[in-house]
Amino acid sequence: MKNKTKIYFTIITFIVGFMIAIQFQTVQKPSSRELSDAWQLRESINNEMDLQAKLLKEIRYHDQKIQDYNFENIGNKENVLEQTILELKKEAGLTELNAPGLVLTIDSIDTGMIIDPNPSSISPVILQRLINELNMYGAKHLSIDGERYINTTVIRDINGETKVGTHALRSLPFRIHVIVESMEVAEKMYNRLQISPVLDDFFIDNLQLNVSKPEESVTVPAYVDPIVIRDIEPVEEKGEG
Repeated sequence: MKNKTKIYFTIITFIVGFMIAIQFQTVQKPSSRELSDAWQLRESINNEMDLQAKLLKEIRYHDQKIQDYNFENIGNKENVLEQTILELKKEAGLTELNAPGLVLTIDSIDTGMIIDPNPSSISPVILQRLINELNMYGAKHLSIDGERYINTTVIRDINGETKVGTHALRSLPFRIHVIVESMEVAEKMYNRLQISPVLDDFFIDNLQLNVSKPEESVTVPAYVDPIVIRDIEPVEEKGEG
């Protein structure tokens, strides 16, 4: 009887110890999904902090502009106004720019790997997806096949032809020139593009996206088409009283 009691006690002790060990291991070693979620959360927080820093920088810049307008004499005010106009033209894409960045080449994949013997040109959807990803990674200015891309540029399919604004992408390969804020941002963009899911999207469409090493000087041309502004009217100043 005593032997049976000892056996039962040993079995129960073993089971309890085994359960405690499993629970301890679960607490000490989080699942890969939890680690992935934690890294995604950290990346989102870092992106939000970067955005906040950029917004604060812009606020300080515009506050300084207002002070310049208020405290400078008439001659200096004209200089500040001219400088502001030049900066606005730069932001609007009306000037040629040279800065650190990347050059992306879009071409058809090797003929031996082509699933469809008659591959089509790039679709507006996948091109817009790529641009959205570049903007997310810090692109400041870019051009597509020599055509400057600005905020009002529309990418669409017209009669089976992909157009960037009024420029048609009729042949492969073509290049996308991307300008960023610094070489550090260019390096980060390059590394992220190497593992981006957009590469698979291009491959499915029988296309390949080749990304150059970051360069100190990448050139994007000025926007040459007229910019049409709609639904904006000057404000009429009203007298006091």
